[in-house]
Amino acid sequence: MSRWRAAAARISAAAESRLLSRAFSRVGTPAPQPPCRGFSKASAAAAAAASSRGPAAAAATTTATAAGARPEVRLNSMFLSKPCSLALPPDSPLRVEDPKFEGIKHLMLTLLLFYSKQSKSIRGANVVYHRITSQVDKSDIFDVFQLEKTFKTTFSLLVLHMWLILRRLKEEGKDGVKFGQYIYEIYNHDVELRVSKAGVNLLLTKWMKELEKIFYGNIVKYDSAISPEARQDDLVNVIWRNVYADEGSEAMDAAAALARYTRREATCLSLTDKEAMFSGNFKFTALLPNSPSPAKPVR
Repeated sequence: MSRWRAAAARISAAAESRLLSRAFSRVGTPAPQPPCRGFSKASAAAAAAASSRGPAAAAATTTATAAGARPEVRLNSMFLSKPCSLALPPDSPLRVEDPKFEGIKHLMLTLLLFYSKQSKSIRGANVVYHRITSQVDKSDIFDVFQLEKTFKTTFSLLVLHMWLILRRLKEEGKDGVKFGQYIYEIYNHDVELRVSKAGVNLLLTKWMKELEKIFYGNIVKYDSAISPEARQDDLVNVIWRNVYADEGSEAMDAAAALARYTRREATCLSLTDKEAMFSGNFKFTALLPNSPSPAKPVR
C-alpha cells in the first residue's frame, strides 16, 4: 500500500485542475463528470433512506433522483442473479467482424498477412481492451459503486477488469496466455497515455514501473482472494484496500457489492466461449438499467 500511495499521490499532484479529469478519457472523447461519491455522513444518510423503502424497491430503481442524474441503486441486492455467458448474440450491433472480401482484395490482404493468426489476435486484443475501457470509463461504474472518479479509482478498476480477462484467458492454455500478452501490451500503452495526459511527463518511466508493480501485486492478491482456499470475505477485503483505499466502514457495503460483481463476472466469463473471448464479441454486465453502451467503431 505504501508504494501505491506514494505513486498515486505524486501522479495526482502532477494532475492538478483540468488535467486529472481528462486523464482517463479516450482520445477525442470528453471525459464524463460524475458526481463525487465520497463516503460522507450525508451519503451514508442517503443510503439509509434508500434502504428504508422496503422490498418494493428494485436493485436499481427506474425513478431518477431529484437532480435527474442517475437512478438510485440498492447495493445489498445487486449482482445476485444467476451467471450467464457474456457473448454477444449474432445479431448484436456491438459485434465486430473481419471484413469479408473476395477476389483480388482478399488476395492482396492475404499477401499483406491481414488474415494471419497474429494479425487476427492483435485485432481481437484491441476489441477486448475496448470492452474493458468501455466498462471502466463509463460513469455507471462510479455511480453504482459510490466511487469518486480519480486517477487511483479508475486505475484500480482498470486493473480489476484486466485481471478478470487474463484469468479467463488462462483457461485456454498457451493460446490464451499469448493472447493475453497482446492485451497487456495494449493496456500498458494506454496507461502510459493516460498518465501522460494527467500531466506526468517527467520521470514517466519511473512511474510506469511503479504502476506495473502495483498491477502485478493486485493480480496476485485477486487470484489468492478468489481461490478455493480463500475465505468468503477475502475478496471484499482486497477490493476494499485496492479500490477504496481503506476508506472506512461506510465503504464496506460498496466493496461487498463490487466483490459480488467481480465474482459473477468471473463466472460469466468462464461461461463465455473461446471464440467470443478471442474476438472481443462479448460485453460486461450492464450496471444500471436502460443504459446500454454506445456502439463505437473499433479500429
